[in-house]
Order: sequence, then C-alpha cells, then structure tokens
Amino acid sequence: MIKKLLIANRGEIALRIVRACRELGIGAVAVYSEADRNSLHVRHADEAYPIGPSPAQQSYLNGERLIETARKAGADAVHPGYGFLAENAGFAQACVDAGLVWVGPAPHLIRSLGDKVRARNLMKEAGIPVVPGSEEATSSAATGIGYPIMIKATAGGGGRGMRTVYRPEELPMALEAASKEAATAFGHGALYLEKFLEPVRHIEVQVIADARGNVVSLGERECSIQRRHQKMIEEAPSTAVDPELRARLEEMALRAARAAGYSSVGTLEFLVDQEGGVNFLEMNTRLQVEHPVTEMVTGVDLVADQILVASGEELPYREAPIQGWAIECRLAAEDPFNSFLPSVGTVSFVSVPGGPGVRVDSALYDGLEISHYYDPLIAKLCAWGRTRWEAIQRMRRALREFKIVGVNTNIPFHLQVMEDAHFIQGRLDTTFVERRFQGRKENGLREEQVALLAAALLASRRGAGRRAAGRERPHGGWRMRDRPGRRGAGASGWQRSS
Repeated sequence: MIKKLLIANRGEIALRIVRACRELGIGAVAVYSEADRNSLHVRHADEAYPIGPSPAQQSYLNGERLIETARKAGADAVHPGYGFLAENAGFAQACVDAGLVWVGPAPHLIRSLGDKVRARNLMKEAGIPVVPGSEEATSSAATGIGYPIMIKATAGGGGRGMRTVYRPEELPMALEAASKEAATAFGHGALYLEKFLEPVRHIEVQVIADARGNVVSLGERECSIQRRHQKMIEEAPSTAVDPELRARLEEMALRAARAAGYSSVGTLEFLVDQEGGVNFLEMNTRLQVEHPVTEMVTGVDLVADQILVASGEELPYREAPIQGWAIECRLAAEDPFNSFLPSVGTVSFVSVPGGPGVRVDSALYDGLEISHYYDPLIAKLCAWGRTRWEAIQRMRRALREFKIVGVNTNIPFHLQVMEDAHFIQGRLDTTFVERRFQGRKENGLREEQVALLAAALLASRRGAGRRAAGRERPHGGWRMRDRPGRRGAGASGWQRSS
C-alpha cells in the first residue's frame, strides 16, 4: 500500500487528491510555485515544498525537481492529477526508474495511447470504427478525405494544435499554425488529419482497470458543449444514449481497454452522429476534469480507486449502475461577453453554494491571486438530481448562489445555457455554443450590484454590520429592494436608504 503520495499538480485537482489521501490514510505531499504559496492544496496537505518561480515550465513541469522533492519528503508514489505531466510518458518512466509508484497507466501505455495516430491504429486492429483520416498531414491527403477536415496534433489535448479547414487554400497556413502551437504545448509539432464531422455529439465512456485484468465501465458522459474544442459543460448520462447505444459504447470501450492491456482510470472518447453511428476519437490515459459527474451517478470514488489500483489492489466491483443525473459546469476566470478572454486579479470575496445534490471542487479563497501563468479554470460546480430536470434546477440555483468578486467569470454564460430551450430539451451537438450563444449579451445582476451584495455579505460574515432596525444597516446603509416585474437571478437590486 502507498504510504506517502507526492501530488505533482496544483489547484482544485491537487486539493481533490489530498482529500482522497486523507480518507485512505495516506500522507499527502504538496508542491507549489511562488504564486501558489498560500493555495488551499498547500494548506491542507500534510507537507508542502516549494519547487520554483511561477511560470509552469519552471515549476510544476520540472520533472527532475519533482522527483527530488519526492525523495526529500520520503514519498513512495507520485500522482500527476490531470494536465501538466499526467500524459507525459517520459516523466512517468522517470518516476518508475526512481523507485516511485506512478499513479496512472504504465509509461508504455501513455506513450502508445497518447499518440493519437498509434491509438487509432490500435482501435482499428481491435475492430473499433475510427473517424476517417490520414496519418499524413498533406494537401493530397486532405483532398482524399474530403473537406472540411480537422488538423490535429498527434499528442496532447485541450484543443491545442487543432484547426478546422473548409477550403484547400486555407490548409498551408492552418498546418503551420497548428504545428507551432503543438510544438509549444507538447514538445513536438507532429500532426495528422481527420474528417470534420457535424452535427455530432461528443460522448465519452469512463473505464477503470486493475492490474489483474478486471476492467469496468462506469457509463457515459455527454461532452458536446465545447468552445474551440475545449469542454465547458458535461453531464452523465447523455440524453442521446439509449440502452442499446450504451451497450455498444461500453462494449467498444471495454474491448479497447482490454486490447491495450490497460490498468488505471481512462476515458474512451467517441463521436456519435444523428443516426447513432459511432466513431472512436481518442483515449485519455488519465483522470478527466469531468470525473465528478461519473462519481455522482455511480457512487464510485475514481481518485481513491485510481490510487488503490496503483497500489496493486483488486477492484472491489465489476459494475457500477447509474443512479440519477449529474451536470458539471467548468467555472473559469474569463469574460464570456468579451470573447472569453482570461481575467486576472485578486479574488476579494467568494461565497460557495451548498445544499442537496450540489458539489463544488475548487481551491478558491478570499485573497486568491488569479494570474496569467496558469489555466483559467477556478472551480467545477456539479449538481445531481433524480432526474435531469432536477439536476438542471439545482444547477441554476447553485450558479445564482455562487459569488466570486474581483475577477470576471463565465457563471453568466453557464446560467444562460441552463435556461436555453435546446439545452433543456437535450438537443446538443459540438456546435451548440456557436449556434446558440454567438453574440449573446449578459443578463441578470450587473457587476456593481454583485460587488455590493458581496461587500454586504462579507461585512456580515466579519460581524461588522449591526442589524438594529432603523439605525445601522450593513455596508454603510445599503439595503435590498425588490424590482417589480423581474424574476430569477436579477430579482433583487440595491438602493441607497434615506
């Protein structure tokens, strides 16, 4: 059994792993850059070590420094979380060579399945249909596939190194840009081509496997609400998947995992067309950002089970029935009404929602500095319900309760999605955001109203506001009033009392 685990990551995922370690009785070792010195994952871990200045390439991506820190702390295992080093076969191998348990699939699996071209070939050999494409990123290959085509990096993910090309004359410039972006993000600029399919839904299947050959499917997730190929909202299960399609998807996922000899958590991603046709897209050899929705509908702790599997334990279950419905909104420090540009600054106030069926995975706190050094994801807000409608209603409530002051966030965008007729009806595909939200304006409370509300709540929290009627009111004499004719998130405003 792993005794002490170094977490080679930051933010909410690092805190999530710390919590899993607590429940398993495993020592949790955090690492931090200078910018993250006061972060929650640092405060909650058993031990924490500095690893360098703020830029990620000089700190969290410094594999040698991380392994040195693990040795210094007496850790016997390393968990990479997701992103950063989670799909870096070289770092995984370096950990193994240093005598550390790597919490994830074996390095050779990361290498073979992380290379999207090699993964496509493996799936073909296993009899699983793949999106039509070519290993050669050339004009003749693109013509053979037929436009529009998708340029993709052979490594990595997150929408980097990807371009959609509709006409032959656009191809040379798009290939150059995609290769440069991939080289910067993943260390090399190798590309391949796929047929661009639409309208399709992005459906993925979560699997977990142990080293003894047991492989379990944990159902599907709907990931079609994306922007620039980056997921924004996920749910489990999917409105597009009936029992027959679910059985097909799970059979393909299990067959693929067994063919690869897979062990650990992993995700098989598919494109599903309107007729129910399925094509393999890629496999993620790591924990996914959207793993909480699967945990909420199955009751499985994926992080704890991933650690147990890495310790050599056998999976204690062979199936995990789905109960209810769960939705996840990825909250980011960005302005959804200004091309989703990242927002930096100091979080001066945070109020996190609660109540039945609501889960918040975040490392937010009052005084947190949001910088340009790292990904703008700041929280994952999840809601579970017995039905999809109940999950939507709970998500609406939670989004309205979630207050973050000091930086712009995409909470207003998520609220608009939860109130959109097509979303409510489950009419989704990968072009949903472009079709339904291009050029939308902000609704609900204006920023200054939210700031005043937050200031008043903060004053109340600190005991600064006395509530003597007719004398002192919170925050210098501001009080709430109802606005006639308005409902929902914007139902209250502020006015100066006389």
